Amino acid sequence: MPSCPDLGPKPHLGYTASLIDRAAHRRGEAAALAADRHAGAYVIGGEMIVTRKGASGGEPLFALADAQALAAATGRESVLLGFRDGVPQFGLSIGKEAAEGLKTRDEFLVTDLRSIAVQGLVAPEHLPPLAEAKALLAWHARHRFCSNCGALTDVAEAGWKRICPACRTEHFPRTDPVVIMLAVRGEQCLLGRSARFASAMWSCLAGFVEPGENIEEAVRREVHEEAGIACGRVAYFASQPWPFPMSLMIGCHAEALNHDIKVDTSELEGARWFDRDEVALMLMRKHPDGLGTPPPVAIAHHIIRAWVEGDVVAFD
Repeated sequence: MPSCPDLGPKPHLGYTASLIDRAAHRRGEAAALAADRHAGAYVIGGEMIVTRKGASGGEPLFALADAQALAAATGRESVLLGFRDGVPQFGLSIGKEAAEGLKTRDEFLVTDLRSIAVQGLVAPEHLPPLAEAKALLAWHARHRFCSNCGALTDVAEAGWKRICPACRTEHFPRTDPVVIMLAVRGEQCLLGRSARFASAMWSCLAGFVEPGENIEEAVRREVHEEAGIACGRVAYFASQPWPFPMSLMIGCHAEALNHDIKVDTSELEGARWFDRDEVALMLMRKHPDGLGTPPPVAIAHHIIRAWVEGDVVAFD
């Protein structure tokens, strides 16, 4: 393989390496833990995250009592995230309207989690619990009623379960598996563009895993559906929680078996093959046409970089 330019230190993969001990066996103690004067909380308002403005950026972890004071009691819903250094930490939903109202107060920064992660507005250690809180509270917002009988459900186990009082069905938080993959053929890789991408950005192909499908089958199906490329061998790379709203990104590299692309325009704006040297320039933000890859917070960046640097399974 030709030598690769120095891309610098490997960046951290966003929303991973959580310092939270989830301590599932203590979820029955939620009420007592909420009374702990040291308890902390991350404040979520729909898609928005509330942080306090600090000298070194946003401070997203509030004292639980201070977080509760940001919204009327009727508008709060909390979940126990776990413990950090023995101190309980919660996710607290204050509602979209309350979060919007806080934008007018100078001491707060209220913005979406993507912007927080991409712009580095909080210390990296806060991203995993923010992702956990946002995803779990989003699940509650979408699953208030029993899918079996339609009755309003009750929250249990500190937010990690909902129980139907009518038919006694138990409902648990869901995570949607998504494959995200880079198809490679020799010194080229396949990248695609969605209409919702930032201008000039190209990325890995991705799609939800369907029922009855394993990871390898999902990778092959999605690449063929979106770009008309058949794939053979598939190699797992890494995974990433993705709280938009509640997915697990399963990163892979795949062996492309043909070269002719046929784009599904209902899924992609475009797809094309890129040479390794060109992708290196994209990663370094030095491409002559301004083309780029996703930011380091996203697993797509790491999947692409690993291939450029030769840090992947060789299919040749």
